[in-house]
Amino acid sequence: MRGQTCEDRDRRKRSGGRAAAAALCLAAALAGISGCGGQENAAGQGNAAGQGNAAGQENGSGQESALGTGSRGTGDTQSVVVVMGPTSEPEAGFDPAYGWGAGEHVHEPLIQSTLTVTTEDLEIAYDLATAMEVSEDGMTWTVDIRDDVRFTDGEPLTAEDVAFTYNTLRDTSSVNDFTMLREAVAVDGDTVEFRMNRPYSIWPYTMAVVGIVPEHAYGPDYGQNPIGSGRYMLKQWDKGQQVILEANPDYYGEEPKMKQVTVLFMEEDAAFAAVMAGQADVAYTAAVYSDQTVDGYELLAFETVDNRGFNLPAIPAGTADESGVPLGNDFTSDVNVRRAINIGIDREEMIENVLYGYGTPAYSVCSKMPWYSEASQVEYDPKEAGRLLDEAGWTVGADGFRQKDGVRAGFTLMYSAGDSVRQALSEDTANQLGELGIDVTVEGVGWDVAYDRAQSTPMMWGWGAHTPMEFYNIYHTAPGGEYARYSPYRSETADAYMDAALESTDLEESYELWKKAQWDGETGVTQDGDIPWIWLVNIDHLYWSRTGLEIAEQKLHPHGHGWSIVNNVDQWSWEK
Repeated sequence: MRGQTCEDRDRRKRSGGRAAAAALCLAAALAGISGCGGQENAAGQGNAAGQGNAAGQENGSGQESALGTGSRGTGDTQSVVVVMGPTSEPEAGFDPAYGWGAGEHVHEPLIQSTLTVTTEDLEIAYDLATAMEVSEDGMTWTVDIRDDVRFTDGEPLTAEDVAFTYNTLRDTSSVNDFTMLREAVAVDGDTVEFRMNRPYSIWPYTMAVVGIVPEHAYGPDYGQNPIGSGRYMLKQWDKGQQVILEANPDYYGEEPKMKQVTVLFMEEDAAFAAVMAGQADVAYTAAVYSDQTVDGYELLAFETVDNRGFNLPAIPAGTADESGVPLGNDFTSDVNVRRAINIGIDREEMIENVLYGYGTPAYSVCSKMPWYSEASQVEYDPKEAGRLLDEAGWTVGADGFRQKDGVRAGFTLMYSAGDSVRQALSEDTANQLGELGIDVTVEGVGWDVAYDRAQSTPMMWGWGAHTPMEFYNIYHTAPGGEYARYSPYRSETADAYMDAALESTDLEESYELWKKAQWDGETGVTQDGDIPWIWLVNIDHLYWSRTGLEIAEQKLHPHGHGWSIVNNVDQWSWEK
């Protein structure tokens, strides 16, 4: 989807004054204007290491940074400058084994080619692959690949490279689970077989995010100096500052319209300042800036499956796992409590007040996906929520909070410290549940303790990916464990549906099994079932875009406000 401008949205206005003032100050620094206290900052002055900055001075490598006036400002109609957050920079470089194009923030790897791709409707299409089939038992995938593809060093890409890539990721990947793969074997120069340890019907989605690397040129420093066969080549990487990609002149597909893509890594305030100073063509932004107007730019909003929601431990307290981590929560273990919470939250109010109107309601981690079950959707019904709590024995006391057997209804809701959106969502949740008589205390925590504490204390999470495995990883009993991985819950029925979905030899048919795992008419993880997670919103991804830049139709963005925007940057163009 092209995205919606801010004028397209009927939303509540907010001033965003302090953030805007800080950004304006930073914009002045970027533009070389004195004032704002006269302090040096990383975006406008030299840094402590004596290197140049990202505003057009030379950097530490002696190469000039691209951030000056933006591509359009120089009259260049074949390049674009895009600003992403600092966490979008790949720490381990551009190596698929360590997260490039894979893992939590799934995107197309650009530098490397993939066997398949996902379409705008999140169906499977071919890239390197020309055909594929799966055996009747689901244990062997046979994929034919193109014979006209070369790496950027001139060497041909063959089935041996494909097999090498997958076997390497199976053995070394730090971000993806490849335990389902026994081995990849090159049957001949353009045919590869994937021999599985267990059936895995959604293998085509894995193939869509695994970039193929050259066996002859792969080593420890590959991530710093990647060789691929994709639409772009890595021209320059100034760590902590920018990445410059250059169109691959020998690309086998349609020639990229954008010949150069510069990606700058900046914090939110600096990103907005770069826009204010006209030094970026596209820049990610937060909803707090959505009331601003910038001459020469429009604000675009792209729909996502970037989900926010919280777990509700579904078993009583009193037990621990094998590592001694406490499990369960006496209040949230009551299914009527969980059902009351799910329908007692006004998601539209939350979108309006926390996301400034930029988001959509979420009722499942797989909202909008082909495998999403409509049975997940609920209506806001505080009256029925109150009735469910009454039925569960939680009655309103003199202080306005519910009690049962002398215990006050409530829990602590954790969020990752430093994440202002999750904090605001948590506080809004606490306010809304307070109106139902549930006492919720919010607490910012670090990820070093969050995973363990979430086994007994609800946590505000962020999820969302273009694969049913997101649903599996959240709800399925962990291998060798007693409960699901992120929150204590177990359903043998849901597990059976998910296992059957993975064992299916027909991808389309497997979607129906994923839906039944959500709700089969009698049981599941939806409102009428066990409801062990509460899903709140899908957050729109917001970008400032320079007037005249045509950003191609976007797929639903997954979790992570970063590289997904440039999945199809080769198709972008400037108005003439």
